[in-house]
Amino acid sequence: MMNKSGPVVVIEDDLDDQEMLDEIFQKLGYKNKIVFFADGNKALEYLNRTDITPFLILSDVNMPRINGFELRAKVHTNAQLQLKCIPYLFFTTSASKAAVIDAYSISVQGFFVKPNSFDKLESTIRKIMEYWMECIAPNEYD
Repeated sequence: MMNKSGPVVVIEDDLDDQEMLDEIFQKLGYKNKIVFFADGNKALEYLNRTDITPFLILSDVNMPRINGFELRAKVHTNAQLQLKCIPYLFFTTSASKAAVIDAYSISVQGFFVKPNSFDKLESTIRKIMEYWMECIAPNEYD
């Protein structure tokens, strides 16, 4: 079941971007807890906890240790995580056509380039949250 009140997991190794996103989520006032990880492996440990079903994953692509594509592959091939129906979105500073094609080929549900202004970033986050709050997941039907 998509958990619309669950935490939003943000995997982002840039601390300035983390702070800006934190400020935006506070300003927008969603009830979801925002959980930040600078390291994809630590995020994976968190996602694998059975007591937590996040609402949404916002993942950077370029990160040390494990990049966004590797992390997505690990989440996508994990049967237990698949059952949680967590939308997985890439949120990155730049995108190439190849990266976007690769992302959708591993079933990423969205690919966003981080806007360079606070207002545009806020608008993008609001649209993402509103879209997924309205969306119905396959597991909402018995």
